[in-house]
Amino acid sequence: MSERSFTIRKAEPADIPAIMNVYHAAQEIMIRTGNATQWGHSYPSEALVRDDIGQQVSYVLTNGEGRVCGVFAFLFGEEETYHYIEDGSWLNDKPYATIHRIASDGSEHGIFRSSIEFCKSLSDNIRIDTHHNNKIMQSLIEKSGFSRCGIIYVTDGSARIAYQYVK
Repeated sequence: MSERSFTIRKAEPADIPAIMNVYHAAQEIMIRTGNATQWGHSYPSEALVRDDIGQQVSYVLTNGEGRVCGVFAFLFGEEETYHYIEDGSWLNDKPYATIHRIASDGSEHGIFRSSIEFCKSLSDNIRIDTHHNNKIMQSLIEKSGFSRCGIIYVTDGSARIAYQYVK
C-alpha cells in the first residue's frame, strides 16, 4: 500500500455503491481486529448514507485513478449524543463540528490523516468518538492532536470514547 494524496469532495448519489463497498471493507477490518460489535455487518446502512448525502455532510476520498477509497461524514452543529459526557468533560462549549462514520477500504495509506486535515481546514473545534474496542481508531485519533475527553453514549445506549480537537 502506498500513501498518496487524495481528492476529497462531497459525496453524490452515484457514489453510494462505492461508499457501501468502503463501509463493507471497513466492517471486515474492524471485525478482524477485535472490534466486531461497533458496526458489525449492518452499520452504516444505505439509508443512512443516502441521508448523509442528502444533507450534504458526506465526503468521499478518491485516489489518483478516481476510485473511492475512503468516506466520512462531517457535520456542523450540536451532536445530541454529546450533551452528556461522563468520566471527563469537553475542552470547551464553543460551536463545533463532528466527524462520524470515517472509513477506509484498506487499500491506501493516509485516508484518516487526509480526512482529518481536511476537517481541520474547515473547523478549529472538532469532536469525534469511537468504540472502546476500536484500538486502531483510538490510536489514529490520538496521534492527530485530539484529546480524550470522556465517555458519551450513542442512541442505542452503548458507550463511546469521546475526543476533541481545538486549534
